[in-house]
Amino acid sequence: MPATTLDERTALVLIDLQKGIVALPTAHPAEEVVARGARLAAAFREHGLPVVLVRVVGAAPGRAEAPLRGGKPPAGFADLVPELDRQDGDIVVTKHTWGAFHATDLDLQLRRRGVTQIVLAGIATGAGVESTARAAHEHGYHVTVVTDAMTDTDAEAHRIAVERVFPRLAETGTTDEVIALLSR
Repeated sequence: MPATTLDERTALVLIDLQKGIVALPTAHPAEEVVARGARLAAAFREHGLPVVLVRVVGAAPGRAEAPLRGGKPPAGFADLVPELDRQDGDIVVTKHTWGAFHATDLDLQLRRRGVTQIVLAGIATGAGVESTARAAHEHGYHVTVVTDAMTDTDAEAHRIAVERVFPRLAETGTTDEVIALLSR
């Protein structure tokens, strides 16, 4: 279902728009995702709404058949991209797993601000964005995902999340649609 409304206290949550992640090969140009994320952040700030910038610095322990690439990340890997124009009032969340809620203070930060809905974008659609959307839904937040402000390293994972998973957890919309809803 297309995005229909935004709650009075909605927060933007941008997932892993950091130097080491945006440098990966992606299904859709990462620079376009970053540009749309930056537009969303500017619009949310203009309306006095919270902006959450999430970055990943590690990986959850445990065995997996297709583990993430190992080794020490390069210097600057977790630095947020400058295009986001991080502001003093932004909330920065550092995570060690795919989802932004597990073992972080994201839920506490949002609840302190009276947030009832989150708008999600970032990289990777089928990992960090989807995991965060699932947890947000389970925490009782209304969720909107911005489908043109996200991508994945795997085009099929992106497609499945957008077409099959997100409609069960959230409303979806484009950057322009979400920005238009902010002005209502």
